[in-house]
Amino acid sequence: MSTTITYSVPGISCGHCRTAITSEVSTLAGVESVDVDVDAKTVTVTAEPLDEAAIVAAIDEAGYEVVAS
Repeated sequence: MSTTITYSVPGISCGHCRTAITSEVSTLAGVESVDVDVDAKTVTVTAEPLDEAAIVAAIDEAGYEVVAS
């Protein structure tokens, strides 16, 4: 069963941010979809299995910081 989680990423400000984060997160095993909302400054990921540590690390690798919401 897939799981969906949304992360708050306040550094998102443009289409480049969307592309960078999507590129990093979508390469992770099990990731089915990545939705970066520039206006809401969120990243929503659906995956099976969901590896939160790997997702947060991928967002960090793209140059953005996940903050607790």
